[in-house]
Amino acid sequence: MIMLKVLGAQIKEFKKDSILTPVFMILEVIMEMIIPLLMASIIDDGVNAGNLNHIYKVGGVMIVMALIGLWAGLMGAKFGARASTGFARNLRKAMYENIQTFSFSNIDKYSTSSLITRLTTDVTNMQNSYQMVLRMAMRAPASMITAMVMAFSINARLASIYLVAVIFLAICISFILPRANTYFRQVFEKYDDLNASVQENVSAIRVVKAYVREDYEKDKFAKANQNIYNMFLKAEKLVVINMPLMQATVYSCILLISWLGAKTIVAGGLTTGEMMSLLTYCMNILMSLMMVSMIIVMLSMSYASAKRIAEVLTERTDLSNPENPAEDVRDGSIVFHNVSFSYNKDSKPVLNNINLDIKSGETIGIIGGTGSAKSSLVNLISRLYDVTSGELLVGGLDVRKYDMEALRNQVAVVLQKNVLFSGTILENLRWGNKEASEEECIRACKLACADEFIQKMPDKYNTYIEQGGTNVSGGQKQRLCIARTLLKKPRILILDDSTSAVDTATDAKIRKAFAEEIPDTTKLIIAQRVSSVQNADRIIVMDNGIVTAFGTHDELLKTSPIYSEVYESQTGGNADFDQNGGDN
Repeated sequence: MIMLKVLGAQIKEFKKDSILTPVFMILEVIMEMIIPLLMASIIDDGVNAGNLNHIYKVGGVMIVMALIGLWAGLMGAKFGARASTGFARNLRKAMYENIQTFSFSNIDKYSTSSLITRLTTDVTNMQNSYQMVLRMAMRAPASMITAMVMAFSINARLASIYLVAVIFLAICISFILPRANTYFRQVFEKYDDLNASVQENVSAIRVVKAYVREDYEKDKFAKANQNIYNMFLKAEKLVVINMPLMQATVYSCILLISWLGAKTIVAGGLTTGEMMSLLTYCMNILMSLMMVSMIIVMLSMSYASAKRIAEVLTERTDLSNPENPAEDVRDGSIVFHNVSFSYNKDSKPVLNNINLDIKSGETIGIIGGTGSAKSSLVNLISRLYDVTSGELLVGGLDVRKYDMEALRNQVAVVLQKNVLFSGTILENLRWGNKEASEEECIRACKLACADEFIQKMPDKYNTYIEQGGTNVSGGQKQRLCIARTLLKKPRILILDDSTSAVDTATDAKIRKAFAEEIPDTTKLIIAQRVSSVQNADRIIVMDNGIVTAFGTHDELLKTSPIYSEVYESQTGGNADFDQNGGDN
């Protein structure tokens, strides 16, 4: 019931269309059910009686009824299409908007391919099912019941043949469909695997070609595609049994009614016209039952889709604004007080009892091995995740007391995985500030050492960036992302290993520009190279989710074995050799 309520809320402005569709379908059924009675009257009272006037009169009524039925069918199709497509549009819109509210922890529950499948394939299934429900789910039962009543009103003894046929087919359908449903429910999970294969291959096509792995990727896609084929084939093999069963039942009913009907006519208990009506109702009843079975198949297919869509619609972000949230971040000071953090309630903490006091305007380096939780530490500052225990203060106030939009506008993060969107360089830069002038964008690019390569491009700042930034190098992409972040004019700037793809000389220029041009902004620089952080005011050394040391470069060389070991490894025989190198 909850799922139906959630999905039903998306009908919204299409309620009128959703009501009118079944109304017109029932009107069409009524017209169709009256026509066989009129045919019986023409045969019995017109043809057999030689009454030509009666034939013209009743024939005229039949034409009117047929036209009304045709009009009702067209109107039902029109309103049904509008209601189902509108319903699908609202589902997609509602899901997409809800996904935008997800925190990182919410997004972690779903794969990208799964969300894409839900927004496309699952919604299409729901659209088709909703249209079938509005049209066929009303038309088929109404047609079957009305035809049954009409048949019994003509001759209850012969009409009982239909009742036996309906019961027989209902038993067969109830045996077949549950087994088919099992396969239909599984097939949509296989769609996720297929979409994941396609998405991964297309986004990494350059790597695939570089390693000559086309055949491997084709095999992987073929397996995912074959799995869907196998599942659908198993389901369809069961469903198609309906057709021969239906045809056998129809022919049996026709033979029985013809045989018994002829005997009844001879005995004087039935007219020829009434027998023709009974045969017409026979087809109506059995075809309606076939439609009901197909409706059940479609609904069973869409049930899995409905469940997956409802999961996304009912997912609520783990992070929310407090009542009367603070809008102003006073300064860039950061205080960690006994902070611990884990991604899941039952998982092991990735940060343990962190205590740090960072003054506004300081430049703080963060260094540590892979898996030391450097990114997890800075993700807490902009409240991408909430601390599990302890307290994190920004500008002297707990981050959970801020309006999240206000906080994130003042705590700018250049994430480890840089992303550029399809559009011009200027359009990408204005993600940081949609009101930024071209002069402001150029200034931000100069600070990020991006202006120098942009000026060499044919269209300069109007150069079109392909989706994902595939037509710029890794270092250029990083500098554009840094420039984009600077346009937010934040109080806190976090660079999460975001200069790893630029040479050390450019890295030094960027750090120098930051020190001179944005001295009041607190800068946190996560880096693998000591050269990127050794001139910072202080440096945090992390290992296995713990801050093992915090001090200046000189202090850490004396007191931190981890830091001194990294320093020696990078400045000794294995020192960086790209001082004058270019972008990676």
